[in-house]
Amino acid sequence: MFGRWLGNRSSRVQRTSPLAAVTTPPSAGVLSCRVLDSVNDPVPHAEFTVSDAMGRKVVGGETDPYGSFVTTVPAGQYRLAVSAEGFTPYRAGATVAEDTLSSLGDVMLQVARPPQLPPAGDWEVEPTHSSIGFTARHIGLARIHGRFNSFAGAVRISEPVEQSAMHVVMDAASIDTNVRMRDDHLRSADFLDVERFPTLEFYSDRFVHRGGNRWAVTGALSLHGVTRTVTLDMEYLGLGNGMEGEVRAACRATTELHRDDFTVSWQTMLARGIAVVGPSIRVELDVQIVRKG
Repeated sequence: MFGRWLGNRSSRVQRTSPLAAVTTPPSAGVLSCRVLDSVNDPVPHAEFTVSDAMGRKVVGGETDPYGSFVTTVPAGQYRLAVSAEGFTPYRAGATVAEDTLSSLGDVMLQVARPPQLPPAGDWEVEPTHSSIGFTARHIGLARIHGRFNSFAGAVRISEPVEQSAMHVVMDAASIDTNVRMRDDHLRSADFLDVERFPTLEFYSDRFVHRGGNRWAVTGALSLHGVTRTVTLDMEYLGLGNGMEGEVRAACRATTELHRDDFTVSWQTMLARGIAVVGPSIRVELDVQIVRKG
């Protein structure tokens, strides 16, 4: 008899929802959802945003490793938006009541159609609608943001696209962090040494499709008289037409450079042993290319 009682008690405990232990503030409720792909596998790290009836963001975040999220919000009407790389965004309405779990159940994301690739031919970087920026750590605390104001580039799109090629040239003296004294120091022999090395150049070796609109562009970067292989993590944004009907394509790309790899090894330290400039630099590119002819 005791065995049956203990077994039944164990079953009752297992059937109790973990949410039973969640205390909600007065006039609040709980909203939950599980995000799945087209074969019913969970989608971890999908981004979700819960907005109120006025369109103002109330809460946001990412799904857990099981594709789920649970959040506490004031009772009311909400709009839920869920997005994940390679999927079509999902939107739905939800009503949350006081001291109640409002579950949207399983949300199925549909695979998004990749944007149309640019046609084969010669293209050039359009500087007016492009930017090459970077971020570096300063004294282990704040981030310093900068950019190169003068650059040019050409892209030859091939068929297949994986055989395309790209060449970008940046004017080293055009570095700009919005502080003249700092920019003069960056141009000096301590850093870029622009008198000896007036340009930075990138030649691509290969384009690799990583799925959806993600690509990896690997090539050789020449900086400060040293050439190293780097890989750009690129997000292709698709095609469009400019004001005069010209065909344009756009992308975003990021990479991380290490100063020592390019012998930019200025290591002045603060009294507590922290480098004035961090060892790595994050590079971010927003690029539009225009089809020639």
